[in-house]
Amino acid sequence: MIKINGNSLTLEDVVKITRNHEKVKIDPNAIDKIKRSQKYVEKILNTNKVVYGINTGVGELANKLISQSEISQMQKNIIRSHSAGVGEPFSEEIVRGIILLRANALAKGYSGVRLELIQLLLELLNNKIYPYIPSQGSVGASGDLAPLSHLALVLIGEGECIQNGERIDSKEILEKKNISHIELCPKEGLALINGTQIMSSIACKVIADSEMLIKNAQIASGMSLEALKGTAKAFDEKIHAVRPHKGQIRCAKNMREIIKDSEIIKSHVNCEKVQDAYTLRCIPQVYGAILDTIEFTKNTINVEINSATDNPLIFSEENEVISGGNFHGEPIAFAMDFLGIALSEIANISERTIDRMVNPHVSGLPPFLTEKSGLNSGMMIAQYTAAALVSENKVLAHPASVDSIPTSAGQEDHVSMGPIAARHCSDILKNVQNVIAIEILCAAQGIDFQEFSPGIGVKLAHKFIRENIKHLDDDRILYKDIEILNKLVINGSIIEKVEEKVKII
Repeated sequence: MIKINGNSLTLEDVVKITRNHEKVKIDPNAIDKIKRSQKYVEKILNTNKVVYGINTGVGELANKLISQSEISQMQKNIIRSHSAGVGEPFSEEIVRGIILLRANALAKGYSGVRLELIQLLLELLNNKIYPYIPSQGSVGASGDLAPLSHLALVLIGEGECIQNGERIDSKEILEKKNISHIELCPKEGLALINGTQIMSSIACKVIADSEMLIKNAQIASGMSLEALKGTAKAFDEKIHAVRPHKGQIRCAKNMREIIKDSEIIKSHVNCEKVQDAYTLRCIPQVYGAILDTIEFTKNTINVEINSATDNPLIFSEENEVISGGNFHGEPIAFAMDFLGIALSEIANISERTIDRMVNPHVSGLPPFLTEKSGLNSGMMIAQYTAAALVSENKVLAHPASVDSIPTSAGQEDHVSMGPIAARHCSDILKNVQNVIAIEILCAAQGIDFQEFSPGIGVKLAHKFIRENIKHLDDDRILYKDIEILNKLVINGSIIEKVEEKVKII
């Protein structure tokens, strides 16, 4: 059971909850602040003070005063009118993250909502109820308004949920689980939809998967280095000590460990080759920079998932309500654009390595990694596929955050496009996972042609791959091999095998 209070949630917690279905409850220490914040909203209404979103319209309609008798209806109307999302619905994992992160932000105690509302969010989560939330429609400022409204609909007994791939009326799902929907009180409708939880949930998943991917990429590079009979000299710690970027030093150490005790590398120490191509020689410099980028984005998202991101915010201890812009998604937009660029570089260097392995003019290996070239095409088209994915990433990596289209009659005149950055980053990640799978497939084939044994980490990876995919003798259908390897990359099983003897930091 994980307790949330708006201050201490980690990315690792999010993964446990979204993937492993860990149960969640509100930290008892957060309850008093939640209640005081909600009481202050009541106090505002009793004094007839005009406060945005509590007794006024929203956006450009902020100058429209709402009567006491219509306030609850206005909150419900906000949810209905803002439920304008389109596109494919988010996956269960992303939806679980959205619910969790919205509950955590409200639990921080600056949103003026009732404890019951947060508890209802957690009931959805703990009972595996997944609102139908379309993936498109948020510009990433004034909150992820449209998609978060689809979540809020379920809380008021409207909208739909997804169960076994089918869209079902939410009221029916709630009744089956014996859960009562809620009538919204002042501020609650706006508090539910003013936030960055759509882009943040996607970001959590992408960052967690990126940490796995960069480990797989380093293993793949070690395998490719051995297949191409590269040198270990470029990983000498003296080189990296005089350019001490943290990620570069980490990656160089990982590479030394992965290829440690390689007989293949020892077999050509005194050959006439002076240095390797950049794709092999600059692995620490490129992948090290990517490690640093992942660390940066992780730090950014760890701050964001413990932030109050709605508007206005209630500072009950100071008797103050302040309108601001914490809903603006620029920090996440920048981080996701940056990470998307970094992940694209994994595929860029990986595809060039694949090409080097299949190209007989530079590889020292059979053409296209097949003994009977001509009759067989071997891995020829696998490289084409990698090239196609890399090209697609170049389009997806264009920063979404450089765009802004004004909304709400110009009142919201600069937006972040953070959800678009996050979705593009997620798409890039999927492409890179496939490119790394292809590199591993080719590298395993290349190692098969070596007469000596590879290093400790490479040997473990190669053995495990051959337990799942046999050597390519004559041409066969390759997409099935790529699919198998893609799954091994995503589920981390290659990493697990390698880390039986080699720790990748």
